[in-house]
Amino acid sequence: MTAPYGEISRNGLWSNNPALVQLLGLCPLLAVTGSVVNAIGLGLATTGVLTCSNLAVSLVRRQMPDTVRLPASVMIIATFVTCAELLMKAFTYELYLVLGIFIPLIVTNCTILGRADAFASKNPVLPSLVDGFMMGLGFTLVLITIGAVREVLGQGTLFADMDLLLGPMASDWTISVMGPDYPGFLVAVLPPGAFLVAGLLIAAKNTIDASIERRRSQQIKVMPGAKRVRVTGKIT
Repeated sequence: MTAPYGEISRNGLWSNNPALVQLLGLCPLLAVTGSVVNAIGLGLATTGVLTCSNLAVSLVRRQMPDTVRLPASVMIIATFVTCAELLMKAFTYELYLVLGIFIPLIVTNCTILGRADAFASKNPVLPSLVDGFMMGLGFTLVLITIGAVREVLGQGTLFADMDLLLGPMASDWTISVMGPDYPGFLVAVLPPGAFLVAGLLIAAKNTIDASIERRRSQQIKVMPGAKRVRVTGKIT
């Protein structure tokens, strides 16, 4: 039985977030989140591929025997990754050069293959579409959060180089958070900074979940059971 759409959305955004809970796709998540624009670019590409691949796998799930389901899913994912790569080359070529190998490597992202095999191959089209979009959105939000923290700590700015994604209209979107004299924090823009920020986000989520569970348990009130009274004697 297909899960309700609210539960599917909650799983993708929070309860079963691919980056914070499943811990999938960590290689691109840690490698390209040095700035917000990089995170948004990779996040949009991943979300598009995840949504379209879920849709396609769900459409042909009854025609795919189990023996070829995995290679067929990989071929479907590779097709949409190629489309995303060509679109980025055509419209955001400079950002494509910055992201480099991590765009074609979306094919090997375990989040996409995992959702195609675990969900889309077993559920109807619309739930699979929602699942793909919400999982991609949850992954993208984590990318953006890590990118924002690393950009602010490492460079003292926010939304720098957004024109790589949105064109000339975003050339003046850069916000100087730390001021013009900020020397920068080198560790934040290096790989160790990505590990530290990702670890802090995972710890924060676990703390919030534990707090919510604790409050929920405190609100449960145990109602005393009704007592049975035995009446003896004659009624006059």
